[in-house]
Amino acid sequence: MIDAIRAIVGPSHVLEGADCAGYSRDWTGVYPSEPLCVVRPANTAEVAAVVRVVADAGGAIVPVGGNTGLVGGTQARGEVMLSLERMSRIRTIKPDARIAVVEAGVVLQSLHDAADAHDLIFPLTFGAKGSARIGGCLSTNAGGSNVVRYGSTRGLCLGLEVVLASGEVLDMMTELHKDNSGYDLRDLFIGAEGTLGIITAAVLKLFPKPVGYATALLSAPDLGAALKILRALQAASGGAVEAFEYMPRNFMQRLAQHRPDLTVPLKTGDCTIMVELGGLDMDAPLAETLASLMEEGLVLDATLAASEAQRSTIWAIREASAEIKFTQLPIVDTDVCVPLEKVALFEAEVQARLAELDAEATDITVAHLGDGNFHYAVYPTHDDPAHLEAVRAVIDGVTVSLGGSISAEHGVGRSQLATLARHKSPIALAVMRQIKGALDPGNVMNPGKVVP
Repeated sequence: MIDAIRAIVGPSHVLEGADCAGYSRDWTGVYPSEPLCVVRPANTAEVAAVVRVVADAGGAIVPVGGNTGLVGGTQARGEVMLSLERMSRIRTIKPDARIAVVEAGVVLQSLHDAADAHDLIFPLTFGAKGSARIGGCLSTNAGGSNVVRYGSTRGLCLGLEVVLASGEVLDMMTELHKDNSGYDLRDLFIGAEGTLGIITAAVLKLFPKPVGYATALLSAPDLGAALKILRALQAASGGAVEAFEYMPRNFMQRLAQHRPDLTVPLKTGDCTIMVELGGLDMDAPLAETLASLMEEGLVLDATLAASEAQRSTIWAIREASAEIKFTQLPIVDTDVCVPLEKVALFEAEVQARLAELDAEATDITVAHLGDGNFHYAVYPTHDDPAHLEAVRAVIDGVTVSLGGSISAEHGVGRSQLATLARHKSPIALAVMRQIKGALDPGNVMNPGKVVP
């Protein structure tokens, strides 16, 4: 099988043994890989040919992009790891149509830069933008900090090209904004983490670059006040809030410990918020609204970015979250979403329940508060697997009881399989298995992920 793959992509693009070391560790270090080999195709035809060879041999494929995931979605244990890194071409930018046609291996930051050259933006952004690739963003339906205004990756995609488990190429590279001609197959593959097919290219929406940004850090007395601030800023700006990020005291304390270079230019309280508005002359609405809210006691302190350098520092504070979160082990890291009106209740209930389970455990939180997405992590006092699972069960149980989801933007991968089996509707799980079985009867595509 490996000889046949070498004939397709060239010997230098099939790695074995020690040459796979760069692919053996994901960003978290929690899910080490031992792939049979790493294959680096150059185009869709080569991907399709490799899939056919592997399928005919009874093997399996794990697709990988930037390997920045947090849930074990790219872990390979004896499978062929297929890297899309060589398929990194931005095929075209169409400024008038406001679309980009890209290959799956394009790094997110590269697309940002290409769009910026046309005074446009691709609004998906998060801390790993310098290494995450478009195929991975689509496969996990990535969210990030700008979901409150632009939506997640699914809402930013018009068309896809996918290689199926049969080796056939499903061409859905439409540039249409409306198409009701049958089932929406595009959305089936977005968020499927490569378990139904390998995304090789996409048509993505671009947006006008805001004329300017108004960015601030502020502190509020509690989460209830923070949501009132969000609503006030949405009203004052005409819906121009691009980011509204929550960083409580435990986050700011760990930031000061591990990133003292990122100084915080305000007196932080229990609830620190990063807010950014995008549009023409947004500084005045932001300043005036915060001043008014300060008089009401909803804002305790605030600092506005007066330069691009200060704006970058504020963003760096928020984007350091993953870096500082994994400075301590053991860790139970979650990616949950709850209805906006229940965010304060979520935090209070989780902390109370965990105190009963492990009184000495500590936690750290960061949240995309504008869409109710919490990255809530706990540092238990011991790393017994049963105890770690009990901690996760508490967080997920509270989430589901409040009408939330156990996975908001990171995906399911391996880490959330047991939780999904517990909390997902049995009927929904049965439908997922039917879809998997219909599109990938040989279980070739990323086996052991997403579907319990």
